[in-house]
Amino acid sequence: QVQLVESGGGLVQAGGSLRLSCAASGRIVLIDAMAWYRQAPGKQRELVADITRGGRPNYADSVKERSTISRDNAKNTVDLQLNSLRPEDTAVYYCYATVRPSFSASLYQYWGQGTQVTVSA
Repeated sequence: QVQLVESGGGLVQAGGSLRLSCAASGRIVLIDAMAWYRQAPGKQRELVADITRGGRPNYADSVKERSTISRDNAKNTVDLQLNSLRPEDTAVYYCYATVRPSFSASLYQYWGQGTQVTVSA
């Protein structure tokens, strides 16, 4: 079994910054893509940013220029730095990873439990 545990959410004023962290643990041979998604009340879950195993990032237009995703393959972690936060960034942020749990297994998708980010005006 694989667990993803997020941390770093909280309440911040508009214009502020937060750094979200996610650590994967358990039966892991290799982690392929990692990502951060978010879901605001009444809205669908959406991609915020993802990053390949090789470190190539991709960002949603809504956070481009304001965020940085990074990962540490040795530690099985992925971080998301969010700057110039806006009230519309308020959401539950979820960590996501595609993991190979054994050498003979396929890739499986895992989600964290989510961490709340609230941006006040």
